[in-house]
This record gives sequence, structure tokens and C-alpha cells, in this order.
Amino acid sequence: MSDQPQNNNTKKIVIFASGSGTNTENIIRHFENSSKINVAAVFSNKRNAKVLRRAYNHDIKALYFDRDALYHSNEVLHVLTDINPDLIVLAGFLWMVPTNIIENFPNRIINIHPALLPNYGGKGMYGMRVHQAILNNKEKESGITIHFVNEDYDKGEHIFQAKTIIEENDSPESLASKIHELEHHHFPLVIEKILLKES
Repeated sequence: MSDQPQNNNTKKIVIFASGSGTNTENIIRHFENSSKINVAAVFSNKRNAKVLRRAYNHDIKALYFDRDALYHSNEVLHVLTDINPDLIVLAGFLWMVPTNIIENFPNRIINIHPALLPNYGGKGMYGMRVHQAILNNKEKESGITIHFVNEDYDKGEHIFQAKTIIEENDSPESLASKIHELEHHHFPLVIEKILLKES
């Protein structure tokens, strides 16, 4: 956690992630010396997700929850309400955010998608599935979309997009590498812009 003094004006982020957490760690590192923005907690729906270990290694609260806690009770909502984050960031989180959380944090939940929405979005479109579909359709470019979260997969208002050119010899893996570079460069900066414009 940041050694910088926190104050009442410090903006708090909660990150939701399902996997290894490279985006999450990148965001944590970006803000760990900031007195204006603080990663307050990392949530995961996978008990053994590497992202929880990454959070723990940075002395950030790491929380696991199951489907019942998210969808069939208000358990996750109550923890979020106690933290009262200024922004909830989905960084490779694969479950749909339930209505009770969306309603309690309006325009305070954002997601990053590894394609140029509205194309190649929706349920089941994540990770290598996205990159393979893009290559199968012989697209000339791909990119990332950062958007607000609503009750439909990948349908929220767009905040930011960045593009990369697809080469003839690109594979799903090489395209994924290009997309990760865009994510790691832009995601923390967009988060920062969203939070500090309100200051």
C-alpha cells in the first residue's frame, strides 16, 4: 500500500478480476505512490486466482466471493458499501455485475474490453476467443475499449478506445500481446483522468 499520506480527498478504487491479474498489478503499481488515488481492495470470483496473491503482496485487501455472495445475497454489495469506492474497475472480470451493485454505484463501474466495441463484444467474448474471431474475419485493426458498465455485456457508454494494426502474420497470441500493451499503457491513465476530473 502507498507510503504516501492518505486524506479525505483520496479517491478509492476497488478492482474486480478473475484471472492472473496483470492489469490489476499494473494499476496497483501506477497508484502505489499516489496521495490522490488509492487501490482499496481487490475482489475475485476465483479462490485461487493469482490476482489475489498479487494484491496481498502489495498489502492490499484481497477478497474472494462466490456466486451466492454476488447474485443471491447482498454480501458483496455490503462490503462495497462499507468501502464506498469512487470507482469500481473490472480488469478481466468475467461475470455479469448484478443490478443491485450497478444501481448503488451509478456511473462508477468501468470495464476494459480487448476489442473495438461494439464489435466482438457480448457474452462469451473474452480473451483468446476475441482475438481468434478478429483474425478469422481478417480485420485490419483491433484495440481496446474502456466503457461504463450497465446491465448488458459490453453495452455501456464508451469512455476511451485505442487501436493497433493487425499484421498478416499475427496470431491470437501476438495480437493478445499488442492488446496487453495498450491495456497496460492506457487503463491506469484513463482511471486517473476519470477520478481526478471530479476533484
